[in-house]
Amino acid sequence: MSNRSKSSVFGGGVASVFSAASDYLSRRRTYRQTLRELNALSDRELADVGINKSMIGALARQSAGFL
Repeated sequence: MSNRSKSSVFGGGVASVFSAASDYLSRRRTYRQTLRELNALSDRELADVGINKSMIGALARQSAGFL
């Protein structure tokens, strides 16, 4: 394997790691934002949209694509 193909393989692996990390951080931001917004609603507002407090964590994970 030439030096050029070795660096391509290595570079692709590093790029993949950074891409996965970036994707995770983006999902994490979405999760935390969803949690903040839902937790800011009153029980009455949540009930109006068919959500109760016990559902918030699962809905935030689903929103972020963690489920």
